[in-house]
Amino acid sequence: MYVSNDKIEDAIRIFKEHQGVMRTAEALNAGISPRTLYYMRDEGYLSQLERGVYQLQNKEPLSNPDMVIVARKIPEAVVCLISALDLHDMTDEIPHKVYIALPRTSRNPTLDYPPVNVYRFSDKTLSAGVETKQFDGISVKVFNPAKTIADCFKFRNQIGLDVAIETLKRGINEGKATYGDIVKYAKLCKVERVIKPYLEAIGHG
Repeated sequence: MYVSNDKIEDAIRIFKEHQGVMRTAEALNAGISPRTLYYMRDEGYLSQLERGVYQLQNKEPLSNPDMVIVARKIPEAVVCLISALDLHDMTDEIPHKVYIALPRTSRNPTLDYPPVNVYRFSDKTLSAGVETKQFDGISVKVFNPAKTIADCFKFRNQIGLDVAIETLKRGINEGKATYGDIVKYAKLCKVERVIKPYLEAIGHG
């Protein structure tokens, strides 16, 4: 199989416009032919980060490939819970999976890598408190610290009440979340009554 240098150069330019990382569908929609894409993969112009996600080989290694792959492969996902705590430097736990929030109606994602823990959120709780962080030029959606604290109490049976309480203490004591914001998101997540005694115990509320 032969692909002209012009087509390869065009494809490299398109990849650079997308910060060097593209999904197959994005590449095809941008005008890169399947033949060119797979030739570039086979010839070492591209490395395959995950099935259907490619990176230009002359780019620097990704600083956080897990987040980049999730953002590219599951664009509707919002990083949540333990993974959000990790990004906000609010936990000593090292997440071995990427914790993501998805709409209740969406299909389960199919990823070979990284492993993901999927949590289903209502439209209101999925759209509230979302920030954007940049990794290697790729935008990654993540819940802000106050929303993440409320989510930890909402999902305390899955991640542990001790984790939720420690997260609340760190968020307040390190100035990463205000009392008002925590209460606002706790109301939205219907955990205000659960969280209030712990707020009072650390001198708030």
